[in-house]
Amino acid sequence: MIRSIPFQYEPKRINRFFAEFSDDLGIEVWKIQKFKRPSMKINSVQIQYMNEQDYVAGRYSWEEMQLTFYDPIGPSTSQQLMEWVRLHAESLTGRMGYAAGYKKNVLLKAVDPTGIEVEKWTLEQCMITAIDFGENSYEEDGLTTIQLTLQPWRCILNM
Repeated sequence: MIRSIPFQYEPKRINRFFAEFSDDLGIEVWKIQKFKRPSMKINSVQIQYMNEQDYVAGRYSWEEMQLTFYDPIGPSTSQQLMEWVRLHAESLTGRMGYAAGYKKNVLLKAVDPTGIEVEKWTLEQCMITAIDFGENSYEEDGLTTIQLTLQPWRCILNM
């Protein structure tokens, strides 16, 4: 006997989301193509006793998150993200930034078919750990995208 999902339970869709960045970054919500949802790792601590062992939860950490951005001509996503990178580290001068300046909060929201929020993650104190501005090629006619990796301090599911 095959059971289907009852009609009154609408599943969340992976293409119904948007992310909001700090206003000072100026990144519009429509520039994000992909956003990896939060994931967590919890270490297990082994307790040994005689011929066996048991486990308890150890430290936990939120994993890095990958984002893909579209890069239009203007306003350029490359320029906006590079300004955020410069708050972390400036290659011309070699200076490093203060965490209070480069760590930003990000909101990741899922919406239903009518656009109402059904899930909201608050990603606190995110910092950039990697950025890839993509490649150019005479053999393709695709859009230019940017890959960004964020490390959140913690992720809170608000709803």
